[in-house]
Amino acid sequence: MTRPATPTALVTGGNRGIGRAIAAGLRNQGYRVVIGVRDLTEGQAVAGEIGIEAVHLDLQDRSTFDAALAEIGSVDVLVNNAGVLIETNMIDDPEGFHTSVDVMFRAPYEMIRICTPHMRAQNWGRIVNVSSGWGSFDEGLGGPGAYGVAKAALNALTLAMVRDLPAGVKINAMCPGWVRTRMGGAGASLSPEEGADTAIWLATLSEDGPTGGFFRHRAPIAW
Repeated sequence: MTRPATPTALVTGGNRGIGRAIAAGLRNQGYRVVIGVRDLTEGQAVAGEIGIEAVHLDLQDRSTFDAALAEIGSVDVLVNNAGVLIETNMIDDPEGFHTSVDVMFRAPYEMIRICTPHMRAQNWGRIVNVSSGWGSFDEGLGGPGAYGVAKAALNALTLAMVRDLPAGVKINAMCPGWVRTRMGGAGASLSPEEGADTAIWLATLSEDGPTGGFFRHRAPIAW
C-alpha cells in the first residue's frame, strides 16, 4: 500500500467553484491533476490558468468515460465533484430527476467502477464523493427537486462500496458547506477554497485515515 510518487487525480466538474479549488489544492500538493469537463474549450482555459490538464467528460454520456480514462491513463485519486441543482418538482419534471441522478449518482458509480482496477492492482487509491447535508437523513434530506435524493444515494454508495474495495483504497463523502459558487450564491458563508478543504484532506489521507465516512470541516457527520 504505497502511494505513487506523483499520484494522478481526476476531479469531475473541476472548471469552476469547489471543483476548481480542489484541483488547485491538489496541484499545490504535487499531484498531477486532470479536470473532467463537458466544455473542453472552457476546461482547457481553466487548466492553463492553474497548471493542470483537462479532458472531455460528459457525465450524461457514458461513451465519454472510457475515452477520458484512456487519455488520462491510470487514476490514483478520484474526486466525484460535479453536480447540478434542478429545482423543479420531481413529479412534474422526470427529466430533471433523471439528470440529477445521472450526474450525481450513476456517473460517480461508473467512474469508481472504471478507476478501481488500477487502484486494486496497486492496493492504493483515494475516492472522494462531494455530497451535501441535503443528502443527510439526519439533517432532513433537504434541498429542492431531486438534489437531496441524488446526494443521499451517493452517500449510500459511499458507505456500501467499502465492502467491495481493497483495504488500501479509501472512499469517503463530504459536505463542503454553504459555498460562494454559482450554485451556492454570492451570499454564502464560505469561499470555494474553504469548501474544498475537506475534499483535499480526504483525497490525501494517510494510511491510517478513515474510510466509509461522511465529513464536514474534517469532522464526521451523521448520514
